Amino acid sequence: MDIKNNIKEIKENIEKSLEGSGRSLEDITIVAVSKNVDSTKVVEANGEGLINFGENRVQEFLKKYEELDLELSWHMIGHLQRNKVKYLMRMENCKMIESIDSLRLAKEVNKRAKKNERVIPVLVEINIAGDENKFGIMPDKAEEFLKKIIKLKNLKLEGLMTVLPYLDDSEKLRCYFKQMKTLFDKLSEDLIQLNELSMGMTNDYQIAIEEGATIVRVGRALFGEREY
Repeated sequence: MDIKNNIKEIKENIEKSLEGSGRSLEDITIVAVSKNVDSTKVVEANGEGLINFGENRVQEFLKKYEELDLELSWHMIGHLQRNKVKYLMRMENCKMIESIDSLRLAKEVNKRAKKNERVIPVLVEINIAGDENKFGIMPDKAEEFLKKIIKLKNLKLEGLMTVLPYLDDSEKLRCYFKQMKTLFDKLSEDLIQLNELSMGMTNDYQIAIEEGATIVRVGRALFGEREY
């Protein structure tokens, strides 16, 4: 698995998806999903210029955090249990939690951030496809939920995130990406300016970018099949 060439290909694909949009590669944050990936590959990817890495589980996050003496920007992108929040807030390199999916979790993050004298950037996870196997706030509850999040002073609400089901034909997911962008724009206009829209993974990141994503979470396209 040639990480250098994979990064080059991913960036080329992003640039193609941005054609005619008025945006450039610099407007897109690539989060390298390192779930079940050996730390040596994280080091290699960082050596090729990637600085944003995403983990799904706090336990693996902590392991890599302890193993790697690198200036990385870590994103928590998986479902976060409230009893694990305290560990994240102690790690200065945890730069964003992308998966705020309940008010109880948001309040716990706020409490722990305050205790550690931090203001932590967060994204609210939206279950845009209404998938019972996914976490997230339902779209029709999003505005009400964001109004509550805004009141939590140690959270910095940056935007929205979604995780879509895997489909062989990724084009069938385009409608959900469009819905996310519409919701993002509406909330930005009616409630609070949002900056980040995290959507799209290995199988569909190009479509997500075409529909307005600012953050994509790429694992297999970068590191190959995960090491279970």
